[in-house]
Parts: sequence; structure tokens; C-alpha cells
Amino acid sequence: MTGHLTDVTGLEVGHLTRRGGGWLTGVTVVLTPPGTVGGVDVRGGGPGTHETDALDPRTLVPTVDAVVLTGGSAYGLVTAHGVQRFLAERGRGFPVGPGPGEVVPIVPAAAVFDLGRGGVFANHPTEGMGYAAAAAARPGPFARGVVGAGTGALLGGRFKGGVGTASAPAGAAVVAALAVVNAVGLPVPGPVPAAPVTPGPLNTTLVVVATDALLDPAETSRTATAAHAGLARALDPVHTLADGDTVFSLATGRVELAAARPERVGQLVELQRVAADVVRAAVLDAVASAETVGDWPAFPLPPARD
Repeated sequence: MTGHLTDVTGLEVGHLTRRGGGWLTGVTVVLTPPGTVGGVDVRGGGPGTHETDALDPRTLVPTVDAVVLTGGSAYGLVTAHGVQRFLAERGRGFPVGPGPGEVVPIVPAAAVFDLGRGGVFANHPTEGMGYAAAAAARPGPFARGVVGAGTGALLGGRFKGGVGTASAPAGAAVVAALAVVNAVGLPVPGPVPAAPVTPGPLNTTLVVVATDALLDPAETSRTATAAHAGLARALDPVHTLADGDTVFSLATGRVELAAARPERVGQLVELQRVAADVVRAAVLDAVASAETVGDWPAFPLPPARD
């Protein structure tokens, strides 16, 4: 399975990467077209998140303007403020007043733990790095591997992780995923058995799964839930107390599904099945795209990854 998250028309991805001089971290930003509905499902026991409560289907605002994935653990969540500033300067956000700039951008975010992996614990992403990643966002193919939020990512504490992506059709719709893999577990299948888990806030796999289908907030959130199956198929163990595994879901609304309930349910089941498939493929793509960095070798995946 190949493709990019940006195969969903209207999405743009930007990275900010810092390597060397005590740095090994970064930020990845997904910018959305207006009207994109968002959802989320947090399964890990050690999450670092920002504005995920705003994605509950029962809340006021159903749409999101961007999703931020960042290194730096909880410190890195400040990058979302930089993305908000970038969007506000362009008038993007939820209107809260009569003026053209009186908006509040909705920017949920989540972080992976990579503190100190570049050699200096205090070198973690800043607000300015979030702004720069948003400014770098473009449609079309984007860099994978040791870039953006995957720059300091590890697998099982001993192999290099990174950023991966994949896409596939689901009927008339497209479903795609971007994964930042910094997991306690190791890929399945793989020639190396999973290492014993050492408790601690040292891991997390973050995912953005997107579709161009027209979904309501509840359907979008359910897609995030279904997509977690892809993590469970790709990594062992997963959703542990030492992971912050989080899946964001986006629906841009370009492709209408059936209105009649029985047919619509069938289309949703297929779309969510494909969501799990592309998440698994994106995770394995991240592992395959990672390079050896310092003392962390690339994981020896077998040639056939799907």
C-alpha cells in the first residue's frame, strides 16, 4: 500500500525538523480545508494532548483548522499556539466576533516523548517551530522517515522510529493516514521479538487518519476508534500504560455517502475497515523509512510489509 495523507484533497502537511547541536526533535502540522470535521480517540495510558476535548461530538464546534503532532512531550504542545497564530493571521478559525480577524483557530495537538534524545534535554519544540511547520505545509507528497514529529522517535527504546503515510480507496472516497511512530512495542511481523517494556512516559504513536467522505462528528469520531485496530495489527504491544497512543480523524466532506440508513452503515463499515488498513500501512511505512541515527539502528523489517 502506498500514497500520502495529502491524497485527501485539500489537506496540506508541513514539517519542521531539528537535528544536530543537541537537537533531535520536530513538529508536523496538518492543515485542513474549511469545514473539515474532526474526531479523536486516545487509547494510551500516558497521553500528552491539547484541545482533544473540543473534538467530542457533543461540543459546540464540529470542525478543526489544523492538527499538530510534535516532539518534546508536554513541553512541545506549545507548538499548537504557533499554528494558531499562523491561522489567525489568515482569518482561519471559529468566528467569535463581527470583525474578519475575530476568530479562534481550533488546533488539537498531541506529543511524543523524545526529550534528551538529541543530547540536550531542554531542546524541545517551541511556538515558533509550530508556526514554521504550518508555514511549510503544502499539498502533495511530503517527506517521511526521520523528519518532523518523528525526528526523535524510537521503537522499543532501541530502534529508530519516524513518520510514515499511506492511502487507499473506500468506495468513491479516499482514506489516508499519517503516523508518527515512537512506540514501546515493535512491528509485527518482524524478526526481532518485542523487548520487555520498561514503564515510563517514553513513547507514543500518533496518527492522523483522514477521508474526503462527508461524515458527521459522531461518524468521524467512530472512524478514529476503528483506526486504532491498525495500530494493534502493526505493533506489539500497543496502547500500554507507557504509550500515549492517539488517533485524530478528519473528514473533509467532498464525497457524499448514501442517505438511507442500511446502505450508509455498510459504507461506513467499509470506510472504517480501510482506515485501520491505512493506519497499519502508515506505521510500517514509518519504520521502513527510518534511518540509523546515532546509536539507534533502523528496524530490520522483512522485504514484504503488507
